[in-house]
Amino acid sequence: MNKLSTKLFGGFIIALLGAVLFFSLSGGEKAPAITVKASDGQTLQLNQPNKPVLVNFWATSCPSCVSKMPSLAELKNALGDRFELLSISMDYDPAAQVDAFIKAHNYPFNFIKDTDGSLSRAFGDIKLTPTTFLIAPNGNIVYRKIGDTDMTHLHERIEKLSPQL
Repeated sequence: MNKLSTKLFGGFIIALLGAVLFFSLSGGEKAPAITVKASDGQTLQLNQPNKPVLVNFWATSCPSCVSKMPSLAELKNALGDRFELLSISMDYDPAAQVDAFIKAHNYPFNFIKDTDGSLSRAFGDIKLTPTTFLIAPNGNIVYRKIGDTDMTHLHERIEKLSPQL
C-alpha cells in the first residue's frame, strides 16, 4: 500500500509540475480584444496577432522610457519581422510633444498615440511608465513588466515565440 501511495504522490507532483510549466510558457491571460492601427498603417488585432507583439507604454516625460528607446530599436533591428513592436504614448502626454519626439528620432518601430486612454484602460488601466507587455502569437500575455525591462530576456523570449520565422 505504501508503494502505491508513493507512486500516486509522485504522479501528482509530475502532473502539477507539468501544469505549472505549461501555464508559465503559454501564459494564461489573453491580450485585450482590441484592434490598433500602427503608424505604418498596419492594423493589428492584439488578441490574435499571429506573431509576437511587444507593447511598450511610455511618455516623453519619463526619462527611463526615453532612454530605453534606443535599446528597443536595437531589439527591433536584431529580430526584424519576427515580432511587432508597438510603442504607445500615454493619454496625458501632449500630442505635439509626442509628435516632436517621433519626428526627432527615426526609430524602426510603430508609435501609437493613446489620446483618449482607451488602450491603457484595455491593458488594466496603466498609470506607470514604462510598462511593457509581450503578447505571444496565440494572443496570450506572456510577459508584463512595470519599469525597466531586461532586453536580453525579451530577445530570448521573442526568439522562442517565433522559431519558424
